[in-house]
Amino acid sequence: MSGEDAPAEQQNAVDQKQETKPSEEPKTTEPSEPESPPAAGAAEAVAAPAAATEKVPEEEAFTYRSLVLTGYGGYDKVKLQVKKGKPALKAGEVLVRVKACGLNFSDLLARQGLYDRLPSPPVTPGMECSGVVEAVGEEVTERKVGDKVLVLNRCGLWQEVAVVPASHTFPIPEGMSFEEAAALPVNYVTAYMMLFDFGNLRPNQSILIHAAAGGVGIAATQLCQTVKDVTVFGTASANKHETITQGGVTHPIDYRTKDYVEEVRKISPKGLDIVLDPLGGSDTHKAYNLLKPMGKLITYGASNMLAGQKKNLLAVAKNWYHQFSIHTLSLIQGNKSVCGFHLGYLDGETELISQAMTIILDLYRQGKIKPRIDSTWHLEQVGDAMRKMQERNNIGKVILITEPMPEEEKKEEPKKEDKKEEKKKDDKKKDDKKKDDAKKEEKKDDKKKEEPKKEEKKEEPKKEEEKKEEAKKEEK
Repeated sequence: MSGEDAPAEQQNAVDQKQETKPSEEPKTTEPSEPESPPAAGAAEAVAAPAAATEKVPEEEAFTYRSLVLTGYGGYDKVKLQVKKGKPALKAGEVLVRVKACGLNFSDLLARQGLYDRLPSPPVTPGMECSGVVEAVGEEVTERKVGDKVLVLNRCGLWQEVAVVPASHTFPIPEGMSFEEAAALPVNYVTAYMMLFDFGNLRPNQSILIHAAAGGVGIAATQLCQTVKDVTVFGTASANKHETITQGGVTHPIDYRTKDYVEEVRKISPKGLDIVLDPLGGSDTHKAYNLLKPMGKLITYGASNMLAGQKKNLLAVAKNWYHQFSIHTLSLIQGNKSVCGFHLGYLDGETELISQAMTIILDLYRQGKIKPRIDSTWHLEQVGDAMRKMQERNNIGKVILITEPMPEEEKKEEPKKEDKKEEKKKDDKKKDDKKKDDAKKEEKKDDKKKEEPKKEEKKEEPKKEEEKKEEAKKEEK
């Protein structure tokens, strides 16, 4: 897609306005008292108001809230800030009043500095959102003020208003909520292009979908249902199996307790037609080996690099050390293909994205696909939203909404934080107690092991004496 610098330019415009802060505030002029005013001047002073207030231009009085990545690190690096100044529109752009935003795995990687398509901090993240067109620039003919749209952009959408190229917006179908619209672009375009452009999915084929309860996983599963008799293997923790089975996964696999390669081989000894790999590292090797002849491996991420709130250098190094590499001759002899997909690098392919989006929105209208919303969070709760996703506790899409958090909920937030801290302390106490108990058990075991040794030591002098006695008898 074009116009990828729009968010950065918007940010620069805002920063310039913030630097000229004094000029943004309403100016008031106090009536001065000249030392020797003439009579005419005095009459004018009486007629004039005591204080004249200059009107603030609408562009300067305009404020909006925005989530800003202030640096790389933990959840606290994404901060809610108030920006001043109405963003300026260029030809071909629209101003969208944002209602809901999607949270993606790439946003978690970006927070740790592991996603190269996001400009350096400070920057507003967010690749997808939904809202209402509030203003249109010159040369925009396909959008008008009041249109409900969903948006796909390189970044800059986690805020109350966003300026984007009109070509990056798509009309929201009748009956689709803003939350569903925000959940659609990244996950469904990714899943659709992998399955049908790369995978060429056809009837009676088999596929492995990792993270089947996540946004892309659910989108891919639903799209598989549009093709006859596709067998879907899906990995997810055991508590999510019922949900993903209802959604279309034929064989759910608990990756935490079972080897998914062995589980797939039990059911499909010859292997699979398609494997979608968002994991990277050693799992990409496993994925390739699971392919049957004419099979396709489509790799689209490296989530194994994400371990903890902050960048884990060991996890990153481990992932790169186990990076998949193959010789073209091996591909020829194995009759297999390996594809790489990264939606962030297709931002210039407007026509390609538009074609996929048109098909996806038609499938929604036909009732064949429907985004599953796991939870919605206010912008103020972005840290909790990211935590939920990073700890793999979501089933479906995590959504941010721009509606300000009610005051009652804000008051409850500190209490929730206190409860979380208390829970952490309780958990730590329990862990410490378990460790202490384990140490005590170890000491008991050590004592039990030492007792026979002590008995043996006691027996040794007796045995020595017996030997001496026997030796004396033999001498006699």
